Amino acid sequence: MQERLFRPTRDLRTISALVIDMDGVLWRGDEALPGLVEFFTFLRRQGILFRLATNNPTLTPEQYVDKLGQMGVKIHRDEILTSGMVTAEHVASRSPGARVYLIGSDGLRQVLTRHGLQVTADGDAEYVVVGLDPHMTYDHLVKASLLIRGGAGFIGCNPDRTLPSERGEMPGNGATLAYLEASTDVVPVIIGKPQSAMFDVALAAMGAELGRVATLGDRLETDILGGQSAGLLSILVLSGVTDEVLLQGSQVQPDWVFDDIQSLTERWEAVI
Repeated sequence: MQERLFRPTRDLRTISALVIDMDGVLWRGDEALPGLVEFFTFLRRQGILFRLATNNPTLTPEQYVDKLGQMGVKIHRDEILTSGMVTAEHVASRSPGARVYLIGSDGLRQVLTRHGLQVTADGDAEYVVVGLDPHMTYDHLVKASLLIRGGAGFIGCNPDRTLPSERGEMPGNGATLAYLEASTDVVPVIIGKPQSAMFDVALAAMGAELGRVATLGDRLETDILGGQSAGLLSILVLSGVTDEVLLQGSQVQPDWVFDDIQSLTERWEAVI
């Protein structure tokens, strides 16, 4: 597929830093997407700064480093940013040492406890934090619902309704949030993309000039919309949840569209 410029004045050579999504961009499930190693080789060679900023909070930064390492890509821990990390900072900065009822993975649990939060399975909690949890049960939903109805803060790590995998589109964290919102009549506070917090943290860490930073992702409603709202350029890849039909029907339009990171790398190399 040829590059389709929605703003013809844009030039890939403008970009000096990237905020990169992972699921549907770098891999689907545990399967690396085409051109993964070559993409990072290109970024390192050209001195393009990046942060891997994922809405998926299921793994710790170290686990994401290991996952990429197994795919042949060496990443530093400080180049990883998850919605779980930003959620933990959000809660800890407002209520240090708070008790948290968690629907989420062990990786998210570790991130919360590193920030001094007390993750509890029963009893009172000041916050209910919800991240993707493949082992969630009805009892977990009941406990969370009762706590939220009792006044606990309702925090969603991310609003993604689906999760791309080798098997297809699976239910994402947004589906769990919708269940709890329906059962409590309380709207969750969303921390991950498209909210600004993850982009703000990534931009501060890289220290890059705003007009030269792009968001790279596969979701129009989170990666692209969030990046544009933060003042970033935007690159959409069609290797995840967005296809051409969704793109054509959306009011959110990126600056560039590519099949995948392989075609992005090839085009970028051609203009440098």
